[in-house]
Amino acid sequence: MATPIQFIVDNEGHKKSVIVPYKQWEELNQRYEKLNNKVHILTGIKEALEEVAHSRKTGKKLQTLSDFLNENRD
Repeated sequence: MATPIQFIVDNEGHKKSVIVPYKQWEELNQRYEKLNNKVHILTGIKEALEEVAHSRKTGKKLQTLSDFLNENRD
């Protein structure tokens, strides 16, 4: 049987801390890491799309994928 989540409360009964079973903490932390990585990737894609839209408006030439991939080959 799983250990239930426990709360530590102050004298007025307000929750101040929580005790979570370690296995459950590990699972929560792994889910957090995956979601955080997803947000990071989606933010990068959004910024890239905004940069492309801006370059189209201003006529600024962007680096090609081929140039990017060959940039550090030498």
